[in-house]
Amino acid sequence: MSSLDLLGEFGFEAAAIVLGPEGERARRGDVDLLRPWRSVTKALTGFGATLALQDGRVDLEDAAGPPGATLRHLLSHASGYFYESANTLQAPGLRRHYSNFGIDEAARHVEQGIGGDFGGWVQERIAKPLGMDGLQWSGSASVGAHGALTDLALVAAELLRPTLLTERWHAEMTRVQFPELVGIMPGFGKQIPNPFGLGIEVRGAKSPHWTGTDNSPATIGHFGMRGTAFWVDPEADLALVIGTSHDFCDAHRENMPRLADAVLAEFAR
Repeated sequence: MSSLDLLGEFGFEAAAIVLGPEGERARRGDVDLLRPWRSVTKALTGFGATLALQDGRVDLEDAAGPPGATLRHLLSHASGYFYESANTLQAPGLRRHYSNFGIDEAARHVEQGIGGDFGGWVQERIAKPLGMDGLQWSGSASVGAHGALTDLALVAAELLRPTLLTERWHAEMTRVQFPELVGIMPGFGKQIPNPFGLGIEVRGAKSPHWTGTDNSPATIGHFGMRGTAFWVDPEADLALVIGTSHDFCDAHRENMPRLADAVLAEFAR
């Protein structure tokens, strides 16, 4: 039995690609279907923002967002913004408040530094060099990307073996920012602590979680509420991208960790 046979247990259409450092190791289902990435977009935005940081167009300590906040706070959900508005729950740096508005505001700040549209920056600096021919960007830097799993696999492969980011900036994007912060993981409840990097989630010791119990704490990735997700585990030297035709639900909570552990058991070297 292949680990990807578990896709049949979701109860609705599901597809996946497994990647190692040499490239694709396995695929199952319709990996070419255009899917809404929703919050997986945030990882792409973090990547684009980190490229702007690498180029010196912006700085993580730039004042951005609510009073006292910086670009670093915005990209790591630590600015204090509400989920979908410019209202704040509390001062920056006190708690991890997952915020679409904060990620969108981070992209608006980066636009000032690059002197252009953030979606165009992503297309020019990420999609084009990686060959993501089908990526569609609808305007929101937090939830607006659409693409096939084959395009998302190119992002995962790049984060597994970076070519566009220097070692320094890849490490900065994927390390935990404000590591002590507690927060609510959407769909999984309160996490103590709740680690995030720059636009990307870091697994840490979160439990329950959508990755597997055997994924390392250094695992990075993101999931979206329309059923698309990816993770990259640097210790296992392995990545998985998954897409489904159903909004995130109990079937995802139950089967995504099982799938991750099965993929690790079969493919990790």
